[in-house]
Amino acid sequence: MEALLTKLETVLAGWLGGAVLAQTVSKLLLIGVTGLVFGALWMFVGRISGYFDRKVDEWCGTRFHGLSIQRQRIFTEQDVARLLHGTNKWLRRAAKALLLLAFFNVIFVFFEWSRQVAISLITSAFVTIENMLMAVVEYLPDLLVIIVVVLLARFVVHLLKLVFDGISARRISIPGFYPEWGRTSYNLVRILVIALALIIAFPYLPGSSSPAFQGVSIFLGVLLSLGSTSAVANVVAGIVITYTRAFKIGDRVKISNTEGDVIERSAFVTRICTPKNVEVSIPNASVLSNHIINFSAQAKQAGLTLHTTVTIGYDVPWTKVHELLLQAAAATERIEKEPVPFVLQTALNDFYVEYELNATTREPGQKQRTYSDLHANILNAFTGAGIEILSPHYGARRDGSASTVPSSA
Repeated sequence: MEALLTKLETVLAGWLGGAVLAQTVSKLLLIGVTGLVFGALWMFVGRISGYFDRKVDEWCGTRFHGLSIQRQRIFTEQDVARLLHGTNKWLRRAAKALLLLAFFNVIFVFFEWSRQVAISLITSAFVTIENMLMAVVEYLPDLLVIIVVVLLARFVVHLLKLVFDGISARRISIPGFYPEWGRTSYNLVRILVIALALIIAFPYLPGSSSPAFQGVSIFLGVLLSLGSTSAVANVVAGIVITYTRAFKIGDRVKISNTEGDVIERSAFVTRICTPKNVEVSIPNASVLSNHIINFSAQAKQAGLTLHTTVTIGYDVPWTKVHELLLQAAAATERIEKEPVPFVLQTALNDFYVEYELNATTREPGQKQRTYSDLHANILNAFTGAGIEILSPHYGARRDGSASTVPSSA
């Protein structure tokens, strides 16, 4: 390089007639030529990278294909393309960074005042790279183990997510495994896979055997165990609730004194929207410790039986009461014709007989509205027949007291 620069300066000095001007022009020419060379290399790297990206897009779906289990896509062609595009992007960045570093070092070599700096930088860079490479080579077996463990764990987690998503969406069916178990099962298995990967990779981490590292690990473990007792209880309760299939999203349930539709079941709480459009969050531990009444579990198949009680005096024939109650049930919307509504005599009290009307609906979410319509129709039926409903107990002397039947009837 120095001989070339001297020869160029000699030729330019003959043309320009001055050594100083020749030196300046020669260096500028060399800088320009170097810039053109490195610019061409820069463009070449970009073109090669772009060509590879275009080929990857062309090969997507033709040269390489995805992986499927039944109807669930596990690893698609787009996943392969994204992986290759990402690798190409980082290789392009690394090549351009090396070109930029090489360009500045070549420029520094052209000047005497910066030549030693450039040589020192190059030497330092090579020494640093050599030390790093030696350290990497020494640590390479452990690093390879960690990389393999991490990649394998990520692949297994990704595979499990796709499989359990397919189960939740009913694209994959496993006998005895219900779709609502998919999300919880995935979270449990993912935790186990990550924990197993950490156990395997921990001894290979740098400094894992140092007392400071072990002390911090013990401190964090104690901190988590002392501060997460209730959280762990809620998580365990949520898991138990999931696998007992007490309810699922959208069911009408009653937990303790709260009745409504289940809108969310997370790891810690269950959220219920009441008929008054009030959202109630119940910790899973509280849900597990209370009775859970599910109005929707059998509503679609056998139906939900609604029942209400009226008390009628002994002077009214029971057949007439049955007729009026069944008439009220038939006039109520959302009451099914099959199974047929029926009436039971549940008690013979001192002053009246208790009759229980039983009718079936398949819309548990409209239970309150159905009860309201049913009660209104019962009142209309008995009022139209001129029969008193003696509930609560009504006492009267029939020598002059008015009937309780509304006068408009």
